[in-house]
Amino acid sequence: MSSDNNHHRNSPSQYFQHSLELIAGELSTATGASPTLGQLLKHVGDTRKEATGDETPVHEVLVDVTEPRPIPFVLSFNNLTYSVKVPRKMTLPGFFRRRGGSAAADAAIVDNPLARDSYFTRTKTLLNDISGEARDGEILAVLGASGSGKSTLIDALANRIAKGSLKGNITLNGEALESRMLKVISAYVMQDDLLFPMLTVEETLMFAAEFRLPRTLSKSKKKMRVQALIDQLGLRNAAKTVIGDEGHRGVSGGERRRVSIGIDIIHDPIILFLDEPTSGLDSTSAFMVVKVLQRIAQSGSSVVMSVHQPSYRILGLLDRLIFLSRGQTVYSGSPKTLPLYFSEFGYPIPENENKTEFALDLIRELEGSPGGTKSLVEFNKSWQSMKHTRDNEPDRVGLSLKEAISASISRGKLVPGATNDVNSTSMVPTFANPFWKEMVVLSNRSILNLRRMPELFGIRLAAVLVTGFILATVFWQLDNSPKGVQERLGFFAFAMSTTYYTCADALPVFLQERYIFMRETAYNAYRRLSYVISNALVTLPGLILLSFAFSMTTFWAVGLDGGLSGFLFYFLIMFASFWSGSSFVTFLSGVVPHVMLGYTIVVAVLAYFLLFSGFFINRDRIPGYWIWFHYLSLVKYPYEAVLQNEFENPAKCFVRGIQIFDNSPLGAVPPAMKVRLLQSLSNTLGMRITSSTCMTTGLDILKQEGITDLSKWNCLLITVAWGFLFRILFYFSLLLGSKNKRS
Repeated sequence: MSSDNNHHRNSPSQYFQHSLELIAGELSTATGASPTLGQLLKHVGDTRKEATGDETPVHEVLVDVTEPRPIPFVLSFNNLTYSVKVPRKMTLPGFFRRRGGSAAADAAIVDNPLARDSYFTRTKTLLNDISGEARDGEILAVLGASGSGKSTLIDALANRIAKGSLKGNITLNGEALESRMLKVISAYVMQDDLLFPMLTVEETLMFAAEFRLPRTLSKSKKKMRVQALIDQLGLRNAAKTVIGDEGHRGVSGGERRRVSIGIDIIHDPIILFLDEPTSGLDSTSAFMVVKVLQRIAQSGSSVVMSVHQPSYRILGLLDRLIFLSRGQTVYSGSPKTLPLYFSEFGYPIPENENKTEFALDLIRELEGSPGGTKSLVEFNKSWQSMKHTRDNEPDRVGLSLKEAISASISRGKLVPGATNDVNSTSMVPTFANPFWKEMVVLSNRSILNLRRMPELFGIRLAAVLVTGFILATVFWQLDNSPKGVQERLGFFAFAMSTTYYTCADALPVFLQERYIFMRETAYNAYRRLSYVISNALVTLPGLILLSFAFSMTTFWAVGLDGGLSGFLFYFLIMFASFWSGSSFVTFLSGVVPHVMLGYTIVVAVLAYFLLFSGFFINRDRIPGYWIWFHYLSLVKYPYEAVLQNEFENPAKCFVRGIQIFDNSPLGAVPPAMKVRLLQSLSNTLGMRITSSTCMTTGLDILKQEGITDLSKWNCLLITVAWGFLFRILFYFSLLLGSKNKRS
């Protein structure tokens, strides 16, 4: 960093910290009570403006770590216990069981009060009385074998476990940590790298800045923040490279992991949680990732991470360790005291052996022994009590939560998200940006992704054009005969169902973004409603183009009626069908978690919609116990609308004179015989019927098809309304189905 930046970082910081106590003292004297955080925020902002001339400083992460300062944040967790119900393996009755079977298991069911809850489930304890603390400026690493409870402990600290299920208490500087506050001041990096593959590293971080940094920060300052973060993460050479996936070459695995960390620390969180950030990386990439985490910790954050088996170099970067074994603590302390700990336990670590590898191997060996790790758990408890007794130096006590946040603000942390309202009870806003800003950013990101993958829309457009071409050539220039009427009905039924089936490709869109969406909304990057509306807006141009392409391909080629006005309505009902179909599939993607299961449901439900649309069986002939499905059918309304658009002209005739015999056994007799039959029928009825007499108009066909309830415009409106309804249901599916917490 330049000397100017160092000056900006150090001099005002010293001045603000020195003045913080004076501000608090003045406010206490003036009001006779301790100042609120809102008052401290306002005075800090005023003081900064006087000192620097800028009320909103550049949001930087790195601070001078050589400057001595008190530890402002201490995250403490005490007696954390978490249990879940798991299915019990069913056992056969005694006379079917082999000798020496599970009699002991039956006894355990009776004797164990936890197991007595149910014969079908048993209680499994994932965390058992876990305690510890994480201080800012340090890295706390949770170690253990697979299934030891590492990820569960990280989830517990990050508030990703329902309150009723987790026992114990978690405090920040001695004060209970509210869920809303934790979302704002912390970040959680998942084990999987959930990134958009076609965005570059710089674009990915810039979109994260747009979401997490407030609108009060100018675009230039957000870009400066992103550039500083790219340098901090060591990603300068990969800044313009796309993330990539299986089909597109992109950044390396280590760089991808650092980008995942970067998007969650863009707003400079006070607490950073990471679930196995080195998993799947080679030793060099893993070391670089942890080195970045060390710099983040030294910038004033608390870093809590789980790690499977750190190398010797990574161990040198860690400040505190917690070893877990089957949900219990077997060691808690500094890496430096690890040799002494196991030496006193009776298993000294050889000089040339990796400390953590030795410890983990010993833990696994003890887990396989009859007594398990009970002896090591008990030794850890006695060791902790002896360590506190031997420790002559008193622990450095952190500041209160209010004072700590104020001190962080004075050093430049969290200022962009803080409020200067004295009367405000909120330290920072729930969301960094207003609703409309979130929609704009989400829409821009979606459009950029679509532009980078034009083949997705191209394939869909090609499918619609090919389908339209086949229909146009099969049903080319239909006449107005009775057979032409039947062919028109078949064309409309197939065309309407095709529009819905071609919408099925929208299914994997959200399924691919689901976990990115859950990660971003878990910490209030944006509102769920913003995502739903932007998702709908981005799809509209594509749906309009698909509707126009299909309409142009089929309307005049098939010989449909209505002229220009008829074509415009035909285009509108096609667009409404694509809209409702796309909304329906999008809603299903929010409910169904798997692509193949989703496709199966889409195909089945659309087949039912077509069955009850009125084409195969008229409404009057549908059994009463199935009539409700007829009105729920998405195909019914556009199908009835296009039929009315085609047959609403009362002057147009579709059956004249002898054509009345075409759909009967008499259709095969010679035309002369048909004329004589028509004359006989005319004499019998006492009315004049000639070969040119109109026997069936378009209105008669609509009555025959049972289409008498709704006008074509009402059908259009209902089809559009279905689309809006499914978007609303999609929103509620996101609201209820993306809590991202363990029960």
